[in-house]
Formats: sequence, C-alpha cells, structure tokens
Amino acid sequence: MSAFYRKLHKYFSLLVSVQLLLWTISGIYFSFNKIENVRGEHLLKEVKPFNETIIKPVSFNDAKKITLLKRLDESIFAVVKQDETYYYNKDGSPTQKISFELAKEIVLSKTFLKPLSVVEITKETEGAEYRGRSLPLYKIDSSTKEDERLNIYMQPFSGEILAIRSNQWRIWDLMWGLHIMDWQERDNIGNIFLKIFSLFALVSALSGIFLFYKTSRKGSF
Repeated sequence: MSAFYRKLHKYFSLLVSVQLLLWTISGIYFSFNKIENVRGEHLLKEVKPFNETIIKPVSFNDAKKITLLKRLDESIFAVVKQDETYYYNKDGSPTQKISFELAKEIVLSKTFLKPLSVVEITKETEGAEYRGRSLPLYKIDSSTKEDERLNIYMQPFSGEILAIRSNQWRIWDLMWGLHIMDWQERDNIGNIFLKIFSLFALVSALSGIFLFYKTSRKGSF
C-alpha cells in the first residue's frame, strides 16, 4: 500500500510543481522590480501645490465629494455624485473634453515623455491594460529619451494621467495573472483555480512529510 501512496504522491506532486514553479518565477520577478517603476511613477514630474481663490462660490446638488483640479492654466471641479464623477468649470458649467493637442501639452508638462499620437477609447475590452478606469479615456502613444514606447491613459475632461503602461508593466501583468491563476482579467485573487491549487500544494507538502516520516522509521531512505 505504501508503494501505491508513493506513486500517487509522485504524480500528484508533479501536477502541483508546475504551478509552484510559476509562483516562484513570478515571485522572483516581483521582488526584483520596484512597483513604482512598473507603474511609471519615475516618469512623472513633481506636482507643485497650488492655491486657488474662488471669488464666486458654486454649489453642486447631491455632491458627495468636490475636488479642485488644475488643468494646465485653468482650474476645474471634479464632483462625485452617486459614484460617478462629473467635471465642471469654475462658473459651474460642464467641462468639455480637452483636444488631442492639449492632451499632448499636458503630457509634456506632467511627464518626461514625448507624446506621439492620441486616440480616444470608448469601449471596454476584457483584460485591457487600462482596466479599472472609467471610460472614455485618451490613449497617448509616447516615447522616452531612449525611444522606449509607452502608453499613457488620460482622463479626457480633467487631463489627469491615470496610468502609464510599458513593457515592464506588461510583463508584470502577465506574471501577476500566472501568480493568481486568473489568466484573462488578472484581477480575481479569489478564483476557484487558485483555491484548489493552494489546497493541492498543502496536501502535497503534508503527504510528502508523512511519507518521509513513515519510510525513515523503517530505515528505507
């Protein structure tokens, strides 16, 4: 019977070891790459604080949160209502989307990158590198001084830079998907595959310890 358990443990461990290898490789990548660099934070210029005097107060009904933002040389309000964010000028009128050219100027003023082209994204794509951000967005193809190409994702009303995506980030994203076993959306850390293989790894480790203890007592190792 012990020979059967050893054989079962061998093939069971082989199955689990594949995912253990992926966990190890992805963990090594995470530990050797700073998350700040992965997110492109080192490419952003320092944000200078600003003071703004509102001469004519503006009220917004049903507002949960109001934030004053700087968009180049003008100020706008970001107003959260029922979990949606709306943008207004200082006089209370709705803010219009910035032009593609103005979006490029904002990239130059806020980052160390050179903007090349701008497109507007209006449709959600599963597993996209801008996932988790509300649409619409501006996708700005940009480059570094070393001619590395990156994508900048910008809020088209406020001009806020929401994400910077590079090849380093894409490798991180791939590794994260392999690590949590969510290969499409790469966001669900509570998926069934991760739970099952975590239990498999535990069973494999415990059974290995049991077999080692059992065979060592018989002096057969």
